[in-house]
Amino acid sequence: MSLPRRALVTAAGAFAATLALTACGSGSSGAAAELAPAKGSTAPNGTVVNLTPDQNRVTTPKVEAIAALVPEEIRKRGTLTVVDSLGTTPPLDFYANDDRTIIGVEPDLASLIGNVLGLKVEFNPVSWENVFVGLDSGKYDVGISNITVTEARKEKYDFATYRLDILGFEAKKGSGLKVSGAKDLAGRTVGVTSGTNQEKLLISWSEENVRNGLKPIEIKYFQGAEFYLALSSGRIDAYVGPNPNLAFHAVQTGETEVVGTYSGGGADVLGKIATTTRKDNGLVRALNGAVNEVIRNGTYGQVLKRWGLKAEAVQTSEVNPPGLPKPKA
Repeated sequence: MSLPRRALVTAAGAFAATLALTACGSGSSGAAAELAPAKGSTAPNGTVVNLTPDQNRVTTPKVEAIAALVPEEIRKRGTLTVVDSLGTTPPLDFYANDDRTIIGVEPDLASLIGNVLGLKVEFNPVSWENVFVGLDSGKYDVGISNITVTEARKEKYDFATYRLDILGFEAKKGSGLKVSGAKDLAGRTVGVTSGTNQEKLLISWSEENVRNGLKPIEIKYFQGAEFYLALSSGRIDAYVGPNPNLAFHAVQTGETEVVGTYSGGGADVLGKIATTTRKDNGLVRALNGAVNEVIRNGTYGQVLKRWGLKAEAVQTSEVNPPGLPKPKA
């Protein structure tokens, strides 16, 4: 399919940031700056990231025993159709500086999985809601798009985990704000995207503060680029979203910093990101085997290091582990 084009930001003097949304958790979104540097950019761990279409991705050999787990229809086709959200969320999934080639940690891991299974990977960037529409209809084999395991989703989908789900709190550099729990945001104004896990977290923290005699959190909602302007102008004290996006954005601008992280699953469940397939379509065991193979042979670690996400590594891939609980009635 043809890829939608996006405007690249040029770095001339002051950094002019436009932002785009990603999705994780139960529809969770976060903002991330679209990138401009011609050849490279610095990831959260200080690694210089290759932003060109010539990615020289990490590769790994096919493993026949794991490839044999792939359903026959997909094996005969020879391709693995991967659906991902629109390619605007560095360092997870975004466009190279040719404005066409999809790069990031998600495409790299998808490619490794394809290597192990002996399948050519076909990327299909769509809007967040259409990730699930495409999986439900069988149009796509697997979603690799920062999707968090939830108990509600497990009723419709099978999961093979490959990364931890960590939320970040981004604030202006030098603000002095440090976030480790609810009390740190009492009386603060915090931005978030509606319908997300991080919104649920802020609401629960605000209620906790009120129960403890502290001020509530003033929650402001953003759906796009205006979040960064609000942060830089001081209209909000912090923004909460997926940590990989915010950490990458903070490094890009040099004006903000991540002042705390928290499990995407909240205090009770360790949130996990997973490959996602339609329930009982027979593919999840192959995906699980492929992820465990690349963890074992070290190529998984190379990919996470490449994008500055080593802290989000899992020790093993799990099939349908405990997910984020359903909302209380």
